[in-house]
Amino acid sequence: MARALLKFIRVSPIKSRLIAREIQGMNAEEALAALEFTPNKAAKIISKVLASAVANSGNEAEDCTVTSCRVDNGPVLKRFRPRARGMASGIRKPTAHILVEVEGK
Repeated sequence: MARALLKFIRVSPIKSRLIAREIQGMNAEEALAALEFTPNKAAKIISKVLASAVANSGNEAEDCTVTSCRVDNGPVLKRFRPRARGMASGIRKPTAHILVEVEGK
């Protein structure tokens, strides 16, 4: 089993998990093709991590299966936006850690 880990990436973990759940259990080649046509920022990032995991396994993409694709919460960057009458409201910029594990046949 080979894996690839990308940490502290500036993408929402909640939105990324929707994409990660779809590719679990898929053939790696099919997963890469599906991610290529998914119009989502997280899909492009997960695609690169999946390609890295396949390369780490030393096999071809058609010989690998995605056993696990996990998106964990990273630290949140906290910013503020000035508002009317001297107030401020918070802005949360979440980060994520993406782990993809593949297994050859």
